[in-house]
Amino acid sequence: MPTALDLWTWITIPAIGGLIGLTTNWLAVKMIFRPIKPRRLLLFKLHGLVPRRQAELAKAIGRVVGEHLVEQKDVLKSLNKLDFGGILGKVLDRGLAPKIEELRSLPLIGGFLTEDRIADIKQSITNSIMEHRESVLDEVEKGLSKGLDVPELVATKVAAFEVLKLERLILEVANRELRAIVMLGGVLGVLIGLAQVGFLWLRG
Repeated sequence: MPTALDLWTWITIPAIGGLIGLTTNWLAVKMIFRPIKPRRLLLFKLHGLVPRRQAELAKAIGRVVGEHLVEQKDVLKSLNKLDFGGILGKVLDRGLAPKIEELRSLPLIGGFLTEDRIADIKQSITNSIMEHRESVLDEVEKGLSKGLDVPELVATKVAAFEVLKLERLILEVANRELRAIVMLGGVLGVLIGLAQVGFLWLRG
């Protein structure tokens, strides 16, 4: 017949197991990021997973973003949605304004540069460019193909992040899941403790 165990045995052993589970999982989660710089502990070298492998992590994120999330064709689709006419009008206003003011100060030419004529000139330039919109986009696409390397750009950015900033970004996304891992360690520890007490009870 199993021997009755003291109530404190049923409480303390599962509680200790839960505490150990919580502590070990909390420590494991912390060691994803800490220590930021390598530390020597007896024969062991301690270094957080993220800071130790930041360069590899940056390349992996860059590859995923560049190959699956943001591609050059996506950028071009966005460009097609832009109000080219409005953008050109603003650019011409900024670019031509100083030169127009200079020409207006000339005795003969200035009298011809009325506001209406200037508006007509700007509109004519804008219309001319808009008629060749597809050609402009083709040139932009060629430029992007040569100069825009999304995986490399993302990898460089992530690799340059301070580890603390990278830690904050990861925690913003996965904080709930990491807390769940810690709590799961406590729950498993309690269950293992209960199993141990049950085993002792059956053996008694």
